[in-house]
Amino acid sequence: MNFGNFGPLELFIVLVIVLVLFGARRVPEIGASLGKGIREFKRSINEVQRQVTDEPESERRIDRIAPGEPAARTRAEEEPVREPKRLI
Repeated sequence: MNFGNFGPLELFIVLVIVLVLFGARRVPEIGASLGKGIREFKRSINEVQRQVTDEPESERRIDRIAPGEPAARTRAEEEPVREPKRLI
């Protein structure tokens, strides 16, 4: 079992240093937090990748419109534009 350039001796030394710095009680908490962080990172990467590979919504709407049917208006076109309130 070899992790990149780290051999078994180097991994053992790193584990001993972590154990000395954080103590035996905190090591499982740190491992759990690290696992949650990695899981969340992978989930967000997969979500971004899915959004990039999926068709844009505007192209999907064009494909669904039947010939001769008027194009559906978007929500932005339907709602009137409101001007911001002036503070002065």
